Amino acid sequence: MRGVYQNIQTNTKQLAVLIDPDKFLVKNTAGFIEKVNRSIATHIFVGGSIVDIDVTDILVEEIKKHTQLPIVLFPGDVTQITEKADAILFLSLISGRNPEYLIGKHVKSVTKLRNTTLEVISTGYILIESGKATAVQQVTQTLPLERGAIDNIVDTAKAAQLLGMKLIYLEAGSGARVPVSQAIIAKVKQEVEVPVIVGGGIRNLKQLENAYASGADLVVIGTAFEEDEFFFEALKK
Repeated sequence: MRGVYQNIQTNTKQLAVLIDPDKFLVKNTAGFIEKVNRSIATHIFVGGSIVDIDVTDILVEEIKKHTQLPIVLFPGDVTQITEKADAILFLSLISGRNPEYLIGKHVKSVTKLRNTTLEVISTGYILIESGKATAVQQVTQTLPLERGAIDNIVDTAKAAQLLGMKLIYLEAGSGARVPVSQAIIAKVKQEVEVPVIVGGGIRNLKQLENAYASGADLVVIGTAFEEDEFFFEALKK
């Protein structure tokens, strides 16, 4: 069976539905995942900036009952790690300079990861200015990179690859007013040789297509589905 990272490395355009355990009712899982299964989604990401202990574990277990799609942890903290998922994005917030989110949380997570079979995927996580303060900013006490400073964004992504990170995640943040621009995606994709994930602020099919056209290998959509589940209708297989 192919691993999650191996699948992301393929040339096909992929889509992850992000479920934030802090904003999602477990009792709604079956109906929501049914819509996901009928859509073009290839992955389910689970995680958020602030999530209560054990909530992620309960939610992942319930999601597993209703889908064969790979479930990937997108954790904001060590407490969100559960062995019931298939993989974890081992996120280093390389757009900021808070040591806790560059390496500190990662060291603390090793004890939990050592006892799981999770596929651990090292990921350079780059927060990009999106027109509003995001939960990531508030929790990590870091600032995003400026949208107009494209060279800095590109250099940050390339540095992550040179450090050995397997994915680059360009993030506008949950509820972003504007998504990561096509120019940023295209220039990062030209520079790096690892898959590029893009998330935040994508609310319609046109924005999704623009992200793919610019070079995104995998697009993550969360808030748009929370606010309008009919969006799934536009993304049916």
